[in-house]
Amino acid sequence: MAGLKFGATVAALVLLLLGAARLSRGAEASKIAVPQGSGIAVHIKLGAATPPGKPCHIVVAKRFVTMLTIKSGEKTDFTFSCHHPEHSFVMEIQRNIDCMSGPCPFGEVQLQPSVLPALNRTFVWDVQAHKNIGLELRFSAPRLRQIGPGESCPDGVTHSISGRIDASAVRIGTFCSNGTVARIKVQGGVKVAMHLPWFHSRNVSGFSIANRSSIKRLCIIESVFEDEGSATLMSANYPEGFPEDELMSWQFVIPPHLRASVSFLRFNVSNCEKKEQRVEYYIPGSTTNPEVFRLEDQQPGNMAGNFNLSLQGCDQDAQNPGILRLQFQVLVQRPQNESSKTYVVDLSNERAMWVTIEPRPTRQSRVFVPGCFVCLESRTCSANLTLAPGSKHKLSFLCDNLTRLWMNAEKTISCMDPRYCLRRPQLLQVPSDLLRLPVQLHDFSWKLLVPEDRLSLALVPAQKLQQHTHEKACSTSFSYLLASASPGRDLYFGSFCPGGAIEQIQVKENVSVTLRTFSPSFQREAPGQGLAVSFVPHFREEGVFTVTPDTKNKVYLRTPNWDRGLPALASVSWNISVPSDQVASLTFFKERSGVVCQTGRAFLIIKEQRTRAEEIFSLEEEALPKPSFRHHSFWLNISNCSPASGKQLDLLFWVTLTPRTMDLTVVIIAGVGGGALLLFSLGLIICFVKKKKKKGSKGPPVGIYNGNVNTQMPRPVGKFQKARKDNDSHVYAVIDDTMVYGHLLQDSGSFLQPEVDTYRPFQGHMGDCPPSPPPVCSRAPTAKLTAGEPAPCLPPESEDEPYTFSHPSTGEGHQGDTGSPLLGTQEPVEPAE
Repeated sequence: MAGLKFGATVAALVLLLLGAARLSRGAEASKIAVPQGSGIAVHIKLGAATPPGKPCHIVVAKRFVTMLTIKSGEKTDFTFSCHHPEHSFVMEIQRNIDCMSGPCPFGEVQLQPSVLPALNRTFVWDVQAHKNIGLELRFSAPRLRQIGPGESCPDGVTHSISGRIDASAVRIGTFCSNGTVARIKVQGGVKVAMHLPWFHSRNVSGFSIANRSSIKRLCIIESVFEDEGSATLMSANYPEGFPEDELMSWQFVIPPHLRASVSFLRFNVSNCEKKEQRVEYYIPGSTTNPEVFRLEDQQPGNMAGNFNLSLQGCDQDAQNPGILRLQFQVLVQRPQNESSKTYVVDLSNERAMWVTIEPRPTRQSRVFVPGCFVCLESRTCSANLTLAPGSKHKLSFLCDNLTRLWMNAEKTISCMDPRYCLRRPQLLQVPSDLLRLPVQLHDFSWKLLVPEDRLSLALVPAQKLQQHTHEKACSTSFSYLLASASPGRDLYFGSFCPGGAIEQIQVKENVSVTLRTFSPSFQREAPGQGLAVSFVPHFREEGVFTVTPDTKNKVYLRTPNWDRGLPALASVSWNISVPSDQVASLTFFKERSGVVCQTGRAFLIIKEQRTRAEEIFSLEEEALPKPSFRHHSFWLNISNCSPASGKQLDLLFWVTLTPRTMDLTVVIIAGVGGGALLLFSLGLIICFVKKKKKKGSKGPPVGIYNGNVNTQMPRPVGKFQKARKDNDSHVYAVIDDTMVYGHLLQDSGSFLQPEVDTYRPFQGHMGDCPPSPPPVCSRAPTAKLTAGEPAPCLPPESEDEPYTFSHPSTGEGHQGDTGSPLLGTQEPVEPAE
């Protein structure tokens, strides 16, 4: 405890001593002596912002003042009336260097006076020289780094350098320490201002002045790189306008083992009346020096060795001069192996294909990161490059890590003349030139355009596709994204990857097919990718999917626009094949669709292609079908209504195949039944033959007319409401007896003549067309019958037979007597032995 008390006492004494020292600081006397003939003047004055409270004064010979000036050859003692004068006062030390009337004091510039109070201070050196005299400011280590407006230096030490054009000052730039700027050459005088904060103990200026011959331009800034790095530089007077019709240059010293690239960050151009504003490069090894570029052009890159860059202004329009300014960056880095390789992308035969190479989206880093550039013809380099169709392009890369770049491409395929492109497939495949590039392909999009209501599209993949769902996600290196490309049409069919059961996708109208890659392994798997697109006759479904499941995997399928709902009045079909030795199980993910129709009705139709059996479900009113087994290939069609907001139609279902099996008991019963049927048939045949022999002398059967029986043939009401040419009711796949033998009834006056036609055999495959959904006009809610209103029905059929048949007797008493029925006198005939 005693030790703790002693320590606390010592700490208190230290704090008291420090406080006393700070209190006595303001009362300390300061002395400034300015050498005779130095051309130096010291000004102490209040700063721009003074702290609140009691004002602080300069005390000179017991006088309180707020400004003090000490000229060349003078010596002054003074104190401050406050403890922290650095918060209130600033000091400016000005030195005029006259190089016009006498020799210039070239060499290192000294900080004078050497002893100054601890205030924020600014040293200003104003060097005056003739217009044809060039002056060079040489900065020793650390070199300078230019900063833009609003930026500050980490250590608080800044250098502001200005030149002169006639009587006007031109700001060359503001600089911090630790940069690449080693020399600044100016024409006709220069002004350098170095600002030091009050706590900085710097005692050297860090630069020297040398005499040079005329440079014939406003200034030259030399930037020296010793290793990888970057430098941001600006035109004079930035962000204000560059002086009219002036020339400014930058010289860059680059080690031979490094490469440099130039990129313009920000620029504006003025309205020229005479000459042309431009940038010029002197590049080592170039046969066209100087190389002239517009500010809008891509600037050179991947340059080895030193080079110069110049900005040339023009004579501006007096009425509307505009503004010329430039901020650019020079990036120096080590060449990579790829920088010495040239890649060729041949788009000379393409008319509507563009390729863009650009950086991947990444987070910005505060530390230096080498640039990643793609170079055209090994000289024009930029972070973004778009290759246009109709030309052959030679590319190289200047990048430390090519995974920082990716590539996107887009191609448009259109068919405006159906006679030319109908049934002519085209292959959607990534060109080999792009696959050989060392950057990963991100997206390749094909925009497929067809004439409206005349053609549709059929897409056949090289490998069967799987639809991406939450239940079974794609895990391949690439997928196909299908979406409508029609203006104002929001329809996304889904994402599909290889390894599924979808053999074909048909879409009604314009579609965008995007191949998106997810890993570099796509380069190896690329030979297996490809879609064959064909232009086919127009159909009305939004999409038709042909699905052939296998016995190993469950096939998940869902409606387009998942999570947003099938578009209003849209119809989609799935053609699902079931092998003859398999049975398909169809299961829906939920019990009800959840759709609420604002207008119209939504339907689900399941139609077996062999039996033509059709099941229709109203999705708004009925539950979805329970899991069911399908023994034959079938169609599944979903047709939407105009749903209410928030009650969209989204359906997910799956199909599985299992081997078709038959129970042993069923087999035995079928065998026994078949044998019994065969024996029964043989017995009937034997009896019929013997009976025929016994009755051989009898005449043919005669029909006895019963006049009390209704002879009108029953038929459905309104069976042929449409004209024969408007429907296919006269084409039959199955014909009943009435239709075959109806012509025999035409001569009977008591029979209504049935509507018959010549039978034509069915042509085509039974499963080519999906089940037709109800027409849009019939999807309105069905009108319900009122109470007591009879339901329409068919006319009742008579239970009486219009004819009875018998055989005439061979007896003479019965010859010619047809007035009485013979059935009552007919005796049963015993069967012959």
